[in-house]
Amino acid sequence: MKDRNNTIAGWVLFAGIVALGGSVVTGEVYNHERPEKMGYPIAGVVEEGAGAAVAEKPIEFYLASADAAKGADVFKKCAACHNADKGGPNALGPNLWGVIGEPIGKGANGFAFSDALSKIGGNWDWTSLNHWLASPKAMAPGTKMTFAGLSNPQDRANVIAFLNTKSDALKPLPAAPKDAGASGASAAAGAPGAADAKGQAEMKNGAGAQKAANQPVLDEQQAAKGGSKNVGGPAATKVTGPGGADKIKGP
Repeated sequence: MKDRNNTIAGWVLFAGIVALGGSVVTGEVYNHERPEKMGYPIAGVVEEGAGAAVAEKPIEFYLASADAAKGADVFKKCAACHNADKGGPNALGPNLWGVIGEPIGKGANGFAFSDALSKIGGNWDWTSLNHWLASPKAMAPGTKMTFAGLSNPQDRANVIAFLNTKSDALKPLPAAPKDAGASGASAAAGAPGAADAKGQAEMKNGAGAQKAANQPVLDEQQAAKGGSKNVGGPAATKVTGPGGADKIKGP
């Protein structure tokens, strides 16, 4: 009886080993990497959500309604690597007090910036900060900063407004840019008098043409009786002779 149990246990163990080995072999044979883009594109079919993204406006548009208090909340995502306190120390990232107006990649406090950022040049302003906050790696490929970025432009504007308060020289936020082309087109389309004057002129000209077409043509005798003796033109009937009416010639 004991031998039988041992035999059964042995076969069960053997089956388990075979199953495990089979799964390992199968995994090696059919192992493949996940494709970068799943599925195959189909002509004429638009991916759901594609083309629905709205183009961003200039950062000045969002700064016009930026809220520094909301920016302070968003900045908490940055607090693990940065502080913006006056005289505060550098952390994994540089201290950001007075960052607006500083040279890019060459700020104070002796922080060791990456070459990728240092070689960009220029100063931190509204536009450069917006690009940096949107995607540090896109602005400076090879940067040491691992933050993915803020996709919401209003969040970026709020953070910039918050950083603007962290300075000895507070800068006025820009006003929203005006779209002169759109406003001009709207004004022209809604200007009173232009379309009405054109329509009235067309109606007047049309009425005059219709009246001229319906006006009867008089011959010289009819015109003479009515007082209009100076009638000419190819359409008028010509009358000759002393009697005026005994000899009539056609046009």
